[in-house]
Amino acid sequence: MKRARLFHRGREIWATVERGGATLLAPDGEPIAASEAQWLPPVTSGATIFALGLNYADHNAELGFAAKQAAPLIFLKGHATLVGHGGATPRPTDARQMHPECELVAVIGRPTRKVKRGQALDHVMGYTIANDYAVREYLENYYRPNARVKNRDATTPIGPWIVDAADIGDPQALSLTTRVNGVVAQHGSTADMIMDVAGLVEYLSDFMTLLPGDLILTGTPHGLHFVEPGDVIESEIEAIGTLRNQVVSAR
Repeated sequence: MKRARLFHRGREIWATVERGGATLLAPDGEPIAASEAQWLPPVTSGATIFALGLNYADHNAELGFAAKQAAPLIFLKGHATLVGHGGATPRPTDARQMHPECELVAVIGRPTRKVKRGQALDHVMGYTIANDYAVREYLENYYRPNARVKNRDATTPIGPWIVDAADIGDPQALSLTTRVNGVVAQHGSTADMIMDVAGLVEYLSDFMTLLPGDLILTGTPHGLHFVEPGDVIESEIEAIGTLRNQVVSAR
């Protein structure tokens, strides 16, 4: 099953996705055309948003980091960074090296503390897609992703919906693709993650409790393409769908 968070008739709702995403059903059964929906980030209030840096070997090599890290590079993101499917992301006026990053997102389904990797995926409720834009001019240190790079308003489109984990199968066997104005800019596989989803859940839950709705953005494969205002970005992950977003001028 797929569920999407929408703004509909003056309130927020969770809708069921039907017909491959063409139609959405409100909780009262009212159909909503996807083309007319006001998409919100599929995240619950109060959820913690974790994100990964340098979690794909091919992307690390692309950036000049050949060695694997001893521990995952994890940072937190604020809710204001998120924007829903079909939304706009402003490119800072002084940024010329801003690029999209397609990422698989794991959504925690129940309280999780000190779970071992063999049971870790049982605690994942579902998966969605994020496009976690990076602005290279603002990067101080690859090993310390700072607030100016990864916490700007509306710079992380996410959605369109959450797909139940049972409908995904193996989260480490999914292709990821980014298209800029229809041209492929990124292509990779979740099989190339340095630390997989189960490992990340195990690692995080070892020192803190993960709660239902918490998000884990799992990193991005290789492929750098600097975007311009007006560009339309499609982030697609196999078995989940396609997240669409437009870059606009910060002015």
